[in-house]
Amino acid sequence: MPKNIVCDASCLILFNKIGSLDLLNQVFGKILITDTVAKEFGHSIPEWIQVRPPNSILQKGLLNILDAGEASAITLATELDDALLIIDESKGRKVAKKMGLSVTGSLVVVILAKNKGYISSVKAIIEKIERQTSESHQVSFKVF
Repeated sequence: MPKNIVCDASCLILFNKIGSLDLLNQVFGKILITDTVAKEFGHSIPEWIQVRPPNSILQKGLLNILDAGEASAITLATELDDALLIIDESKGRKVAKKMGLSVTGSLVVVILAKNKGYISSVKAIIEKIERQTSESHQVSFKVF
């Protein structure tokens, strides 16, 4: 398991909407987010999530092609040793991968939660996600 887990807002928002935000804590323990991601999330931050602003000027450059939360999360992940970035938006994922970051998405978090015994059914969580995405008319997760 990577030493530093950085999360974009999409995953936080999705798991919060389905009442399963704690899966991130169960699977990974401490999660790192940026202040921008915290604002995009828009809810109180549990104690197992640490807010850390990125320091790099890279973020400014990424703002030309990505939204502020994605740009800040990618920047933070580049500044940390042994980081895994949880991000669902395809454009942000592509940029992060091109920069050499390890990337995963919300669905992999669900699979890891099942493999570790924190949930009994991946299907039940996927059905909750599908209900949420159909209600909001957007697809919010990627397989890998």
